[in-house]
Amino acid sequence: MKTVVITGASDGIGAELARQWAKQDGAGVALVLAARQTDKLQAVADACTALGAQVLLQRTDVGVQADCIALIDAAVQRFGGIDTLVCNAGVSAHAELGDISATDLRWTEDLMRINLWGSVWCTHAALPHLRARRGQVVAVSSLAGLVGVPGRTAYCASKFAQTGFFEALRVELQPQGVGVTIAYPGVVDTQIRYRGYNAQGQPAGKSGLKEDGAMPVQTCAALILQGAARRQRDVVMTSKGKLGRWLKLMAPGLVDKLALAALKSSP
Repeated sequence: MKTVVITGASDGIGAELARQWAKQDGAGVALVLAARQTDKLQAVADACTALGAQVLLQRTDVGVQADCIALIDAAVQRFGGIDTLVCNAGVSAHAELGDISATDLRWTEDLMRINLWGSVWCTHAALPHLRARRGQVVAVSSLAGLVGVPGRTAYCASKFAQTGFFEALRVELQPQGVGVTIAYPGVVDTQIRYRGYNAQGQPAGKSGLKEDGAMPVQTCAALILQGAARRQRDVVMTSKGKLGRWLKLMAPGLVDKLALAALKSSP
């Protein structure tokens, strides 16, 4: 039986990954589902159990190192090891740097703690178990971890850091047979941007990006699962994302202009 640990599993991409893994592998997968909201987490766990998966629910705040360690310990104690760690938990933010007061700037540290350090702490705790099974880490980054987006300075910083961490880790772990797949979703039809920080560090209540044409969360999760199964290096999900990655190398000034135009036309 394969054991998969998923952080941020109560909603959005993480919840859909859990449901699709359970539907795909049924009784062949043990899912360890982690998030802060246990009521929502329980609903996801119930759906996965109904599909035949074994499920362990673990309340976890990835912004707390002790919670990350406890998550991995609980997974190993229950299922004997870990085959795949999905670092999906994260928080969004949309605010220009100049709009954030010196006092409110503290929320950017919280953002970094969740988006970067949560991944670092969970991965560090899981490493011995991933090595033992020649397993895999799946990191859910963002296109904002590849290209700087105006109005998302803090968010981009956290996602660029997460991307750099996992790119370096991939090379470190390659001789040990542990794979690292980094997924780069664009705008996905979830509530993450509505719940993300505004300039005052409060839930924004709205998205700072255009939501029309947002990728269905089911499609996003399916692409991540496919990439994980193939042990791909990267999963860049949209043609715009792939083009932007190429243009950043070939015509970086054009990427800046396109990004600024998108900011001016955003709601």
